Amino acid sequence: MPPALPRPVAPPARGRRRALRWLPLLAVAPLPPMSHATTDALVHAAARGDLAALRRLLDGGAPIDGRDARGRTALLAATQADQVAAARLLVERGADVNAQDQQRDSPFLYAGAEGRLAILRLCLAAGADLRATNRYGGTALIPAAHHGHVEVVRELLRTAIDVNHVNRLGWTALLEAILLGDGGPAHTEIVALLLAHGADPERADAQGVTPLAHARQRGQAGIAARLEAAGARR
Repeated sequence: MPPALPRPVAPPARGRRRALRWLPLLAVAPLPPMSHATTDALVHAAARGDLAALRRLLDGGAPIDGRDARGRTALLAATQADQVAAARLLVERGADVNAQDQQRDSPFLYAGAEGRLAILRLCLAAGADLRATNRYGGTALIPAAHHGHVEVVRELLRTAIDVNHVNRLGWTALLEAILLGDGGPAHTEIVALLLAHGADPERADAQGVTPLAHARQRGQAGIAARLEAAGARR
């Protein structure tokens, strides 16, 4: 038989008690998760433009891209309320300009659609995804053209955004400017900008109707003239 191993010698009782006293100090308690209330407070502070509250919450560990019940981040709330200073602070702290809520709005997409030019520029500088699409499958350029936001369209056309992107309705930015615009000076200028940046003047909608045909049907003579000058024949 192999020789018996020596039995371990227990430390003296006094030593055991001394070691046990140190165990609570060696254990590290997990940090409690941030509550929904903290995220909601951050989103509400952004919507109010309360910079002091934003700094306090962020410095206290509030997740900068935490979401409220609607899936909105603080930056999206600031964008919706056109709180430029709050948006700038959040972008400088690293907020995600492409985070989409339950309606597929993101700070970048919403800024484009609603004409928030200053915030749009912040988003572009922070790496906005030019290929991101909204709930209609459109890029930021398409609703900007629809709503007549000339300077937003001009800013987006300085980027590599796809001027001929087609949304789920079968419309490009050019078609949407004609179909949903009023044919006035803003939409006429937007059509001119789109054409100057490579918009296809003859790309038809899902029913085969061209931009020129739509413009003529709506009595948009100025837009029709620009389409014809760009080579549209039908």
